[in-house]
Amino acid sequence: MSDTKTPAPANTAGAIGKARQAKPATQTPKATMNAYITRMQGEIAKALPSVITPERFTRIVTSALSRTPQLAETTPQSFLGAMMEAAQLGLEPNTPLGQAYLLPYKNKGQLECQFQLGYKGLIDLAYRSGEVTIIQAHEVCANDEFEYSFGLEPTLRHVPAKRDRGEVILYYAMFRTTDGGFGFEVMSREDVQKHAARYSKSYSSSFSPWATNFDEMAKKTVLKKALKYAPLKSDFVRGMASDETIKHELSPDMSEVPTIEVEYAVDEETGEILEGGE
Repeated sequence: MSDTKTPAPANTAGAIGKARQAKPATQTPKATMNAYITRMQGEIAKALPSVITPERFTRIVTSALSRTPQLAETTPQSFLGAMMEAAQLGLEPNTPLGQAYLLPYKNKGQLECQFQLGYKGLIDLAYRSGEVTIIQAHEVCANDEFEYSFGLEPTLRHVPAKRDRGEVILYYAMFRTTDGGFGFEVMSREDVQKHAARYSKSYSSSFSPWATNFDEMAKKTVLKKALKYAPLKSDFVRGMASDETIKHELSPDMSEVPTIEVEYAVDEETGEILEGGE
């Protein structure tokens, strides 16, 4: 079971209004967003599990603003929504842990902040459910020994080459439950790329972990497919549903907040996500 605490109700508009009253009109976008974060300290503290202190989480979020200046230019509603999504799930965003990400991109002429689960965050949520004993995802290279079959008696065998493994050609994920059940999924590199291009709104963005850590995101993709068949609890399912969402409201349960529909276009030459809509 997750040890995440249930936060008290919060109001995005109210938090933003108070922050605006507390800041000089000449503040930079980064300073303005930091003011919003400061005003949200109480709600952050209520949302976080005991393993993360509010001080640490606040430092992580402000560091994300420094490393990715465009985050400070996103709408405050979407930024605070993504931040609280990470807090309620007990995941550290935009750190080397790769648990979660706050990502900026344009939608109808304005920058929005999207919450995105990372590969390791997905694994952490699955283990927290208490219903899996092992969960893994791996790359398969051209020179590895790899065999699998589906059907009534599925099999999976992977022996990585000791040297000169070659290029990555496949990804797979597997899980075993506490009652001895198991499942796995396999995807080719090409299938992962097609899936990401079709379903991930931030796939072509230069800020996306797809651009900076493709293998980790590929393993997350195949892991999500495998876990569709795992008997995991509703907390995990809600975490999965929060992946790649934009929200403009705060709630004691962010999974209940409606997701903002995003329209966007991709520059076919550069791969950059352009402004959505006409």
